Amino acid sequence: MPTPKQMEKLAKSMGHQAGQERPLGPQDEMPDEYWRAILDDLPAHAEPAGRAAGLRLSELPQHVLRISCRRCERIVEIQKTDAVRLYGQHAIWKEVGQRLLNNTCQSRTGRYEEDGCWPSFEPV
Repeated sequence: MPTPKQMEKLAKSMGHQAGQERPLGPQDEMPDEYWRAILDDLPAHAEPAGRAAGLRLSELPQHVLRISCRRCERIVEIQKTDAVRLYGQHAIWKEVGQRLLNNTCQSRTGRYEEDGCWPSFEPV
């Protein structure tokens, strides 16, 4: 393991200024690069936001469509052919999924802001 002096010397030889900035503390603001990296990072299994949800039923490649609720953790699955038969091939998957969750929602409080399920569109 190199000593701190050796690491500074190596950094200077690489063209970097070592040890110029102090480390961040708990009260310090996080740098913009940190927040940019957090917001740009998608989970490995996720598609870009809203991509699959905005497609029409006829454009979806999956045969089984799954939607889950982030609030009550309920999962609803429907075959694509059944969804097309019930809602039409030009129906948008986001609206169909929201309707499927709302038809069987068990989290009713009576307040508009709190009622209903919070959909999460998952690839199958």
